[in-house]
Amino acid sequence: MKGSRTRYRRGSAQYRPGASDRRLEEHEALYIREGRVMNRASGAILIAQAIPGTQYNEIVEVHLSNGEVKAGQAIDISEEVTVVQVFGGVSEVDLKGARVRCKGETLKLPVSMDMLGRVFNGMGRPVDGGPAIIPEDYLDINGEAINPAAREPPAEFIETGISAIDGLNALVRGQKLPIFSGSGLPHNRIAAQIVRQATVRGTDEKFAIVFGAVGISYDDAAYFVNNLRGTGALERTIAFVNTASDPVIERISTPRLALTAAEYLAWRKDMHVLVILTDMTNYCEALRELSSMREEIPSRRGYPGYMYTELATIYERAGRITGRDGSVTVMPIVTMPDDDITHPIPDLTGYITEGQVVLSRALERAGIYPPIDVFLSLSRMMKEGIGPGKTREDHNNVFMQLYAAYAEGAYLREISTIIGADALGDRDRLFLDAADWMERHFIAQGEDEKRSIEQTLDLGWALFAQLPEADLKLIKEAFIERYLPGREAKEA
Repeated sequence: MKGSRTRYRRGSAQYRPGASDRRLEEHEALYIREGRVMNRASGAILIAQAIPGTQYNEIVEVHLSNGEVKAGQAIDISEEVTVVQVFGGVSEVDLKGARVRCKGETLKLPVSMDMLGRVFNGMGRPVDGGPAIIPEDYLDINGEAINPAAREPPAEFIETGISAIDGLNALVRGQKLPIFSGSGLPHNRIAAQIVRQATVRGTDEKFAIVFGAVGISYDDAAYFVNNLRGTGALERTIAFVNTASDPVIERISTPRLALTAAEYLAWRKDMHVLVILTDMTNYCEALRELSSMREEIPSRRGYPGYMYTELATIYERAGRITGRDGSVTVMPIVTMPDDDITHPIPDLTGYITEGQVVLSRALERAGIYPPIDVFLSLSRMMKEGIGPGKTREDHNNVFMQLYAAYAEGAYLREISTIIGADALGDRDRLFLDAADWMERHFIAQGEDEKRSIEQTLDLGWALFAQLPEADLKLIKEAFIERYLPGREAKEA
């Protein structure tokens, strides 16, 4: 009939949207898919009937019957169910009135240079009383895989100001070097000291610290934040703090948020970034707890079989890329349960990383700080970051001779407990005294004492001056002539 209007169904070829339809489409762009059938809830896990089109790690919103809205993440997809991890937990959910809306994107972090000097929680929200970040971009917290062909080997020295690390287990740009600690050992103090002191030597290149605290106590969180503010280190630091009382699921996202911020500074702003993550044991415990909620078959000591993969996706984000000036260096802290270095967490970490710095309970009881066990510690990338133009020409020789002298002194210490120190010869007593001197003067240093690499190497030469020159077999003669204290007096 003339003048009549034909109304077509949405989706037909002849359909033309009106204003109300456009508003509806804008609404649907925000919430793409929705599920209303909930099977059950357990802790932070919500199991819903399958929602077609949902992707792994997709962000969802869980709308509760009381009007509360919680964020979550799809962690398991099948034809029967969609499993959602809910930030904050869903144990008290009215399953009949709840619904899940999928947002069609993964968890992203708003990034900008304004993040420097700020403190965030395990979801990336500011908790320091400052304003929200005005983002330059939004980055997926899972990061982007680095093309293996584009990776450059770790190189260039990072000075931590701690002699036992700089002199014997040097940290190199792009490396992943964990600290293996134990309950009650001062790993938090060491981490705070590294955050305050770490620098890139002999260059005007920009350097920043990203600090990620996973599942720590309120006291530890206050210690780190106050320490950063009190020393002025917060100005070049981005901190993500997840406390033990925060939802377990946030412990999964905290290290990824920290690394996403580090990648932004490194790959987009050409900065050298050191990422310190403490405590990765809490991260693995969160994995085990969530795996148990999902009723998965456990692996070693109850941890999920995919824990190695989860750790690798975090640690392997460290590195250097060809054509990029920046770098990401990762130093995670792992608390070994029962001081057991064969425990699955330190064991798997050791497979992925490039060495380890191990803390000693015996040294800590002897009053030595930092109590670093140099015999169990190792930096596989050390030789790439030391030597002429990087630290000093004699660094490698001093490193080898210190190990040899300390090892002999430690062996003689064990022998002396059996036969007595009086039964040792004069030469043996020199090495025994040298081992004690190394622990009290080289390894030990003040918590606020920052030593340059030159000061560290000079301490090594001070120890060599106490030993017979004939026993300095691992040092070039030219270096002995140049650096050995009192050499001219001996020759005269």
